[in-house]
Formats: sequence, structure tokens, C-alpha cells
Amino acid sequence: MTATAPFPPIDPYADGLLEVGDGNHVYWCASGNPDGRAALVVHGGPGSGSSPGPRKTFDPGIFRIVQFDQRGCGRSTPSAADPATDMSVNTTEHLIADMERLREHLGIERWLLFGGSWGCTLVLAYAERHPERVTGIVLVGVTTTSRRETEWLYRGLGRLLPAEWERFRAVVPETDDLVDGYRLLLEHPDPEVRRDAAVEWCRWEDAAIAHESLGSPGQYSAKAETALLAFVRICTHYFAHAAWLEEGALLRDAHRLAGIPGELIHGRLDISTPLETAWDLAKAWPEARLRIIDDSGHTGSPAMGAALLRAVARFAEPGY
Repeated sequence: MTATAPFPPIDPYADGLLEVGDGNHVYWCASGNPDGRAALVVHGGPGSGSSPGPRKTFDPGIFRIVQFDQRGCGRSTPSAADPATDMSVNTTEHLIADMERLREHLGIERWLLFGGSWGCTLVLAYAERHPERVTGIVLVGVTTTSRRETEWLYRGLGRLLPAEWERFRAVVPETDDLVDGYRLLLEHPDPEVRRDAAVEWCRWEDAAIAHESLGSPGQYSAKAETALLAFVRICTHYFAHAAWLEEGALLRDAHRLAGIPGELIHGRLDISTPLETAWDLAKAWPEARLRIIDDSGHTGSPAMGAALLRAVARFAEPGY
């Protein structure tokens, strides 16, 4: 029977720091049933870090719920908030390799992948590289981190939010590449310059979700200072490099997902990551079902939460 409300909060039964090379240690934790169906939760951002909330989407009696903090954020070390942390060893390729190393470390043969926002990009990149390791995919707030999507979020969206975008733009008036301009500010030797840039970046991110009264408006600026600095440094690093992915590659290579069942959940009111990407992915991946949530933006709604419960419950059924 599909749950109609989130499952109760649970604590991990195991956690640790996994050495992944380049001086990095990735934090991971596992919750639910140690002998259950493995599911990997891939957090967004990039750089947001994991949180307990997603565990409540999984039946803890059925699933072995694995989470990890991607390089540089959360409880992984070193933190990207530290200007001495080397960002050259924090790329999509590194994160894909970290996921495989974690799978092997935990002795998992195949797992369900669950990701939101940037997590969708990383899930797709991993699954297209290692389809034999994936039992199914659930994505919410679908994005592929293409240059087109980034250009919309940090420039095109200004057509809907002109006052807020002018403030965002004014921080880096000397360049037309706003994302790279902010990236450079997050590498500045002056900690006040780094902090001010991070605050303005998150102010813009919050403007893009401010209308989402059923979701979580204001969540970006609410981060503690260290988490905020790590988040923005990682975001600007990844977005300035288009996540080191060839433009359109994740949609082009969706054929590699053949045979993998998927659930795509996207809010119609999501103006930061418009529905177009989820629509195009559903067309390129016949095994995926697209569910459009009319009252939801990027940060969700009760209807989106219910859709997520149904999507995950599909993979709790016999045969998956």
C-alpha cells in the first residue's frame, strides 16, 4: 500500500568518512533496513549537503537509504568554505567516481537513485556511465545543468524579476559572465568580499523561489555562514564550467538509460528550472514517466510530496 504521508523521522544506523583521494573524505550515512533495497539519495545545490528530510520518502522497513555529502560540503572534508580548499579536484567526474567508490565500500551491487535539482544532473551523469548499477531513478525538479539552463537562471529570469536581477548584476558590473564573475569573487583573498558575494548570490536564489508559498521560500539565505560560503563557491565553480558536461550530452545519451524505469516529477510553477528540460528528458527516455505538479514550484508542495511518495513506492513493489 502506498503511504499517504511521509514516514517518521529516523536516524542513521551507520555512517562514516570515506577517503576518495585528492585529500578528500566524503561523509556518508545509511538508514532504514540494512538488508533492504539500496537507494542512494543525491542532494542538490551543487553544494547543499545532505539532510534528514528525504529519508521520510522511503519506507524504512523496505529500503536501505544511503546518503552522502558531495565533495566540499556538509560533513565532507575539506570544506569549500575554506579558501585553501583545492576546487580543481571537485568536478562531476570526481563525484561520479566517489559514488562508485561508495557503492563498492558498502557492498551494494545495484541501487535506486533519487535526486533533486542539481542532484538530477549528477544522477543522470552517473546512470548514463554505469547503467548496470541502477535499478531505477526518481528525479524531482529536473535539470541537466546545461549552459542554456544556467543562462536562464542567472540572466533570462531577470525579465521576470528585474529589480532583484539588477541588484544581483550590480555585484559584478565589469563582466557579462555573471556566474564566473561571482566565482572569482568567491576566490578573493578578502573574507568580507567572499561573504558579501555569497550573500548576494543567495539573495538572488531566494528571489527565484519567493513566490512558492506552498514550498520553502527563503531557504538559501537561511544557511549558516560556513554552509552558505561552501554552497556558493561550489555552485559558481560548477555552473561556470557547465558541470564539465558537453552541451546537451545528458539528453543525447538518454538512450543509455534504456531498460531503467524512471519517475520524473516537476512543478509547473518552477520558474528557476522550467518544465522544458523534464519534458525533453521524458521524450528521450521512454521508460520514464513525467508527473507535472500544477501547484508546485522548485521547492515543492504537499501535492509534490505525495507524488514523490508514490514514485518511490513503485520501487518497493515486488519485481523491482
